[in-house]
Amino acid sequence: MAYYALVPAAGTGLRMEQTTPKQYLPLAGQPLIWHALRALCSSTVIDRVFVVLAAEDAYWPDQAMANLGPRLHLLRCGGRTRAQSVLNGLRGMALMLGDIAEDWVLVHDAARPCLSGALLEKLVSNVGEDAVGGLLAVPVADTLKRAGALPGKPDDAANRSIGTVPREGLWQAQTPQMFRHGLLLQALSQIDNSRDNTPGNAPTVTDEASAVEALGLAPRLVASSMSNIKVTYPSDLQLAETILNDFQR
Repeated sequence: MAYYALVPAAGTGLRMEQTTPKQYLPLAGQPLIWHALRALCSSTVIDRVFVVLAAEDAYWPDQAMANLGPRLHLLRCGGRTRAQSVLNGLRGMALMLGDIAEDWVLVHDAARPCLSGALLEKLVSNVGEDAVGGLLAVPVADTLKRAGALPGKPDDAANRSIGTVPREGLWQAQTPQMFRHGLLLQALSQIDNSRDNTPGNAPTVTDEASAVEALGLAPRLVASSMSNIKVTYPSDLQLAETILNDFQR
């Protein structure tokens, strides 16, 4: 039984309002993605770490990544969406490694630089030999509001709260998300095929767990920490740097 990490990094991060792809923005003296990869490459649990880049990616910093060790491998097969990048990455892994259907794959966001070794080990330990797999997540603590339009004012929808969503039983998904290679390949292939065959009717897939859920399965939720943030907006970079600095104290 082997454990592999897969990091989709073919996106551009439009909400960061930068010309440089988000994963390469500077954070604490290194590219943002470097911190996510360091957490995975330094783990004694992970056998290899695969990064999925866009074929035309010219930003990958070879020199900065060289100190992460020989377990790091590039796959230049990124797709148009995250799901397609992960699917292409899974296929690339199989071409390189052979039959790994029963091995575990931990898919992690390139923009989550604050993953701790303790959280990574907790995920692996808690998922164990679960028949489905699981993911890091945190219970929703804040009151949730649904935005919508008032009657006769459709253009005002973004600024109006039209209801409160019960938060009981709601969790905020994080990464890594951990599934067996064969199961995740099946789940994402099914989504990809349904999208090609019935445009507009494919299930919405925003993470690996949602693809597995579309098979009728229920991944295990493993309680995480809010420190495992995803950098989405420019202000998140400062928060991430503060968290990383706290790790080093």
